[in-house]
Amino acid sequence: MTDGGVEWRERRGRAVRAHAEADARQRAAEQAEAAALVGRFAAEATRRGLRTDRLTAAPYNGRGRYRTPLTGWYIDRVRSRAVGTDGRFYLLAVPASLRSRLLGARLEPSAPPLVVGRGGRDGESLPLSTLLSLRLEAGDDWR
Repeated sequence: MTDGGVEWRERRGRAVRAHAEADARQRAAEQAEAAALVGRFAAEATRRGLRTDRLTAAPYNGRGRYRTPLTGWYIDRVRSRAVGTDGRFYLLAVPASLRSRLLGARLEPSAPPLVVGRGGRDGESLPLSTLLSLRLEAGDDWR
């Protein structure tokens, strides 16, 4: 291989790495911004005295709901996303299992998106800030 070919591959490799690093920085910044929005929502919901719910999770197959040890606020009407009283974001979907049915599902916090539903098949997306504002304004009448 000529020196030009090796040089080109090295330049291309550096460009790919630089692009991946920039993308990772952007994702981290978006996740930090979204996490701050979620934290502010939890603080404001608590300040306003919004009623919390014992959060439940749905199995991927959609049959039933599983208890969780979490309390917080559902932020969408289908109860697939919530903010816990701990100020963290949760996706409320888990694999179906007998253990979860009997003992409840264990959920880990998720990185909140800045745009909820982005890339979904139905084409409906909403900025997280708008969704959280709508939830706050609805108060306890969210159901």
